[in-house]
Amino acid sequence: MSADNTRPTTDDSHASGMGAIILEGGTAFRVWAPHATAVDVTGSFDDWSALPPTTPANPTDRRTAEKAAPPTADHTLTSEHNGYWYGEVLGARVGQEYRFVIHAEDGRLISRIDPYARHVTSSVGNGIIVDPDAYDWRGDDFTIASLNELVIYEMHVGTFFDEDPGDDHPATLDDVEDKMGHLVHLGVNAIELMPLAEFAGDFSWGYNPANIFAVESAYGGPEKLRDLVRIAHSHGIAVIIDVVYNHFGPSDLDLWQFDGWSDNDKGGIYFYNDWRSSTPWGDTRPDYGRGEVRQFIHDNAMMWLREYHADGLRLDMTPYMRSVDATVMNIPDGWSLSRWINTDIRQLEPTRYVIAEDLHGYPPVVSTGEDGAAFHAQWDNHFVHPVRAAVIAADDRARDMGAIRDAVEFSYGDAFSRVIYTESHDEVANGSARVPEEIDADDPDGYYAQKRSTLGAALVFTAPGVPMIFQGQEFLTDGWFRDTVPLDWHRDQKFRGIVRLYADLIDLRLNRAGFTKGLCGQHVATLHNNNDTKVYAFHRWYDGGPGDDVVVAVNLSNTSWGEYTIGMPWPGRWTTRLDSDATQYSPDFIGEEVPETVEAQDQSYDGQPARATLVLPPYSVAILSRD
Repeated sequence: MSADNTRPTTDDSHASGMGAIILEGGTAFRVWAPHATAVDVTGSFDDWSALPPTTPANPTDRRTAEKAAPPTADHTLTSEHNGYWYGEVLGARVGQEYRFVIHAEDGRLISRIDPYARHVTSSVGNGIIVDPDAYDWRGDDFTIASLNELVIYEMHVGTFFDEDPGDDHPATLDDVEDKMGHLVHLGVNAIELMPLAEFAGDFSWGYNPANIFAVESAYGGPEKLRDLVRIAHSHGIAVIIDVVYNHFGPSDLDLWQFDGWSDNDKGGIYFYNDWRSSTPWGDTRPDYGRGEVRQFIHDNAMMWLREYHADGLRLDMTPYMRSVDATVMNIPDGWSLSRWINTDIRQLEPTRYVIAEDLHGYPPVVSTGEDGAAFHAQWDNHFVHPVRAAVIAADDRARDMGAIRDAVEFSYGDAFSRVIYTESHDEVANGSARVPEEIDADDPDGYYAQKRSTLGAALVFTAPGVPMIFQGQEFLTDGWFRDTVPLDWHRDQKFRGIVRLYADLIDLRLNRAGFTKGLCGQHVATLHNNNDTKVYAFHRWYDGGPGDDVVVAVNLSNTSWGEYTIGMPWPGRWTTRLDSDATQYSPDFIGEEVPETVEAQDQSYDGQPARATLVLPPYSVAILSRD
């Protein structure tokens, strides 16, 4: 099949667009069903006249429906002679429900949810007519921060905050709004929402999309998402949305054999029908080589940015878009689709970002060259795995300071083309747990869990890259992530000092006081690295100079170093901007007296032009900037 980027052509009398298209006095409908012999649209506007008798308006089994005597359809669509069908229904209005009825080549009548439905009653229900242009954005013209000044907070809507966790329903987008003040106080300037596309059931991580254009009904639907984005923007917080294009479903999937046709008993027109269909989540990989499917996915990406004012997308497990088993590239059409989407976003929506969850350390993912996929950034395996290993290890001797240095200083060519973290939804589930739990399962609230988890966080906020934390990390959430267990918000007060530490780190990372511009800069260099003492120090700078140069000294041992000498990039006075051992962050911390200022002597050391003597408490980070 062709890899052309196909959009249906229309004659002058037909409205453009797909799915339900709002007209004056009614609604137009367009659907792609190339193997259908006829297509009807039916809904609450015609008392479901075209539904087969065996298919109720809210069916539980929505695969196919046999019909001996066809119903009388009030609204039969017209073939546009390119696989698309179109029709207009006067009086059909916003809020009414609808479905398509496909007349298959073998005589079956098949009832389907609109693949482009913006709202559904449920993953096994009906489409709902909506007007994407009707929302009052109240002048929203927010622009996301540049990548070098972005701090991401990843969250799962269904568990972020739930006032009544015993009501057998997930939290909603309204609940996220209720905690906006916490996010503002914390200081993050972007939230990344785990997938919101309609999925099977009410509880899910979201990586099983059934209807990729519809906002999950259990979370509140499309209007609530628009409300959240508008309110987040009013507080200076961008919204990034996770999307899943490496597979669909696999359950509650009306796209499966959508118009009755399939090959090898596989998925039909939207899917590969050969060996390329296989994914770890079922035989539901989209056919990236078919123009109509490419357009479907491209339209979806653009929808989140344009109709919801989202500031970016994060694509789930991109290796499975270019490879059947995430190894050799044997699906080049998936790679070219990513490049098409990303290039269009760069050109047409230049203030938006696209981030890949790739985790293969593959530089072309973030390259705009001819062989690149043109993502703005990718989640970086070079950082998360060695840093987690270092802070989790029980024995100081197991901490590899060379690996830490390499994790901090790795680059794909641009310091901010990678997203760095110690916790994400994947890293705190699937056999792993939250970092405090991994450090000390017997006492995940205790001294070692507090010290080493925050040390890892300090590396996230001071290393080159786009820092990201996972919901609840800032108040020492333990256990592991589950989509049925809400965050325990009592910990926000119990560990308010740890929350303050995260907020202080974020303030420094974003140079909010004007002393640490270097943390927003491209440059990093090792000042000192000693695998015996487990001390590593590095220099960050933007252009260099007072208020710019930053030195980060990390003690990854349980030893307190009272007079520890490291090389410094410049002589003169340096001010301690943060001591992670301070008792203001936890009464359990030692609170050793760390000098407020340090005088770097004009004497070479560690290959640097100057030297300074620091106080480094156990498992702590000192951040200094040049006066």
